[in-house]
Amino acid sequence: MIQVKSFTFNPFLENSYLLFDETKEGIIIDPGCYEKHEQNQLLKFVDDNKLKIVRLLNTHCHIDHVFGNYFIKNHFNVDLEVHPLDEATLKSVKLYAPNYGFQNYQEATVDKYLNEGDIIEFGNSQLDIMFVPGHAPGHVAFYNTNEKICIGGDVLFRESIGRTDLPGGDHDVLIASIHNKMFKLSDDTVVHCGHGPSTTIGHEKKYNPFCAINN
Repeated sequence: MIQVKSFTFNPFLENSYLLFDETKEGIIIDPGCYEKHEQNQLLKFVDDNKLKIVRLLNTHCHIDHVFGNYFIKNHFNVDLEVHPLDEATLKSVKLYAPNYGFQNYQEATVDKYLNEGDIIEFGNSQLDIMFVPGHAPGHVAFYNTNEKICIGGDVLFRESIGRTDLPGGDHDVLIASIHNKMFKLSDDTVVHCGHGPSTTIGHEKKYNPFCAINN
């Protein structure tokens, strides 16, 4: 059974996720740990639970979701995996990070590509990949139908949606991703969001003011 541990990191209050199962193999998704104390918080959890980190994934590559890529990649000797359409998003971070005051951002290069239809495997567990652009051109979400969990990044929030005014954003594309992909998951699927609290597909179908369909 997949366990989901969340950490809220950096001034953007980004949710980073560590998933693991009974084998103690784990994956890290969207590490936002920028400061040393944030990195140490994540490492302490890994050490305390005797986990082996085997993969590093990005739902998308905006600055707040990739701060810790370099650190995680090198500390655990794992490959960085992103969707090919978001590699340019990742490469742009080093250009604008100083403008936000992040002078110590370290760039990590992409090692492997994620595509819809691929399966993420760790321990005894699997996650499917869902291509959900709109907030970012190469945004993906990771989900397990049987265990009814989804790591959704910045596509869908509790009664909100990801912003679309950043480069590569498109409001109509985002709404289509939510309706045609996210809302096809079961209503009791728990969505672990890139910011803020988790939610369920059923709740958002009914109450989300931007994309509800059960009015």
